[in-house]
Amino acid sequence: MTNFGYTLMTEQSGPRELVRYASAAEQAGFDFEVMSDHYSPWLTEQGHAPYAWSVLGAVAQATSRVGLMTYVTCPSMRYHPAVVAQKAATVQLLSEGRFTLGLGSGENLNEHVIGAGWPAVETRQEMLTEAIEIIRQLHTGELVTYRGQHFDVDSAWIWDLPEQPVEIGVAVAGERGIRHFAPLADHLVAVEPRADLVTTWNSVAGAPTIGEPARAVGQIPICWGPDEDAAVRTAHEQFRWFAGGWKVNADLPTPAGFAGATQFVRPEDVADSIPCGPDLDRIVDSVRAFWEAGFTDIALVQIGDDSQDAFLREAAGPLLEKLRAASR
Repeated sequence: MTNFGYTLMTEQSGPRELVRYASAAEQAGFDFEVMSDHYSPWLTEQGHAPYAWSVLGAVAQATSRVGLMTYVTCPSMRYHPAVVAQKAATVQLLSEGRFTLGLGSGENLNEHVIGAGWPAVETRQEMLTEAIEIIRQLHTGELVTYRGQHFDVDSAWIWDLPEQPVEIGVAVAGERGIRHFAPLADHLVAVEPRADLVTTWNSVAGAPTIGEPARAVGQIPICWGPDEDAAVRTAHEQFRWFAGGWKVNADLPTPAGFAGATQFVRPEDVADSIPCGPDLDRIVDSVRAFWEAGFTDIALVQIGDDSQDAFLREAAGPLLEKLRAASR
C-alpha cells in the first residue's frame, strides 16, 4: 500500500501556520508529514524560514497519528551530528515513536551561513557518513567518544533516549550515493520518480529492502487551486527554482542566486512540470510516476501559503481518495 504525505514547507509559511496546517493535514487523512529544514527560502517571494526543529516539537504535540520526518536535515555543517542525535531523540519522545530522521549532504543556501565554506560533493558525502556513524552510536545509549576525519565527539551521552530507535532516511540522487549510503540507512529519500533508484538500492548488499522493511520516500510539488491561471502564476512565483535540478540547486548560495538562475523560466515551463489548477485527476497522473517506480511513500507539496487552508479543507480529502484508489 502506498502512503501519502503532506509537506510542511518552512520556506513558504511561518511557524504558527505550519503547526495549524499539520493538524489540519492529519484531520484531512494524510498518512505522514515531512518538514523541510532551511535557514533561507530559495526565493525571496516565499518569505519564510523558521527553525524546523522548534516547529517539529510543536507539531508533535498538535498531532497524534501521522508519521513525522525531516525532509531533509544536513547533520554536518549548521548542526554537529551529536546535536542532531540529541534533538532527533527528543522529537521521537515527543511524538511517541512517530519520527523518522531524514538526512542529506546539504545545500549551500543553508550551510554557508556558518562561514565554513562549501565543500565539494565528495567531502560532503564523507561528512554525512561520519555524521550517521555518530548519530547511530549515540542512539545506542552508550557514552561516545569519536575521532573522525571531519568530526570529533568527546564523552557524549544522550540522556533522554526513546525506547523506539529513531530510523534514518538518506537522500540520494544517483548510483554512487545509493551504493554508499544504502547499507547505512533505514530508508531511501529522493525527489525524482526513478525506478532505477529503487532497484539499485535493493541490489546493494546489506541494504534493507524497499517495501519490507525499508521505505522509498518521494516528494512532488503541486499547485491546486480553483483558477488554473492563478495557480500557474503562484507556482511560477514561488517554485520556479525547482527547474534547476539538484546539481544546480545544491550549490547556489542565496535567494538572489536562485532568482538570477531562474530569470528565464517562464510560467508555462513551470506548468509543464507541476500540475496546477483544480483538476485532481491531473495531479493523480503526476503522482502516479512515483508509485509506478516503486516508491512506498509520496509527500505532496502544495505551493503557496495562501492556498493551504482551502487545499486542506476542500481538495485534500477527495484527492487522497483518488490517489489511494489509483495506487491499489
